[in-house]
Amino acid sequence: MSEKPQSGELFGIPYNFDRPSLGRMTSAYWQPGEGMLVEKPFGIGYTLNLANWRSWVVLGVAGALYYQQQQSSEEFDGESGDEPVEVVVDD
Repeated sequence: MSEKPQSGELFGIPYNFDRPSLGRMTSAYWQPGEGMLVEKPFGIGYTLNLANWRSWVVLGVAGALYYQQQQSSEEFDGESGDEPVEVVVDD
């Protein structure tokens, strides 16, 4: 029986299931001559190229949104104590 390929492209999406090495992992995330997205060193799809300034903008925006979400959830948790709530129903 023939072996299935460990890396390639399927419907335009790259995949790579070769055993990852430390050198391949580090070189995959830092490619100065490439664009913002590069092929993942292991798995399916693309990942951010940390040598591109646009990737740092994306990470900064994602971090700011995460921080904002955490702050708003803490405020909401603080307001919802174990106090009774009065419900008025009109007939």
